[in-house]
Amino acid sequence: MIELFTERLKIRSISQSDWNYFNDLHQDKEVMKFITEVSPLSEIKAKFESRLLPWSFESGNWLTLVIEDVHTGCFVGLTGFHCDDNLLRRAEVGYIISPNAAGKGYGTESLKAVIDWGIHQFDIHKFIGICATKNTASAKVMLNCGFMQEGCLRQNYKIGKHWVDEFVFGLLSNDIR
Repeated sequence: MIELFTERLKIRSISQSDWNYFNDLHQDKEVMKFITEVSPLSEIKAKFESRLLPWSFESGNWLTLVIEDVHTGCFVGLTGFHCDDNLLRRAEVGYIISPNAAGKGYGTESLKAVIDWGIHQFDIHKFIGICATKNTASAKVMLNCGFMQEGCLRQNYKIGKHWVDEFVFGLLSNDIR
């Protein structure tokens, strides 16, 4: 079981009891508008079930962690990463903040904690973050965590019928040590 703490947050392993939070986020069209189309319930459930399985860095599967307010226990969002390349010690980060917790710095605070933990636990050399160019909140989180924009991938992803340009951000562990 993973448990990380910051001044305001508890970041912990996802559990079966988190289904409603996971489902609510993944069915919220406003939350998902820069990530993907809202999937059918069966696909969301399958994704959730896959995140409950035992995780290892080398598996390449997503580590999904729940973010909670340490004082109230209220759900804030999800964060985590997956190993993009085990030999190069590279990981892609991801996070989704609940609409009622947005704009409070929780994304930045939780991502910094996850990055620090990833460096110390797995000797991750580089973190990569990818977000739609129109997702200014997500881009701001990465910049606040020390990521540098490394490029823009034009029409790199399709959400529904629309092609999406994406920014690629990178953070070297040496940049924060």
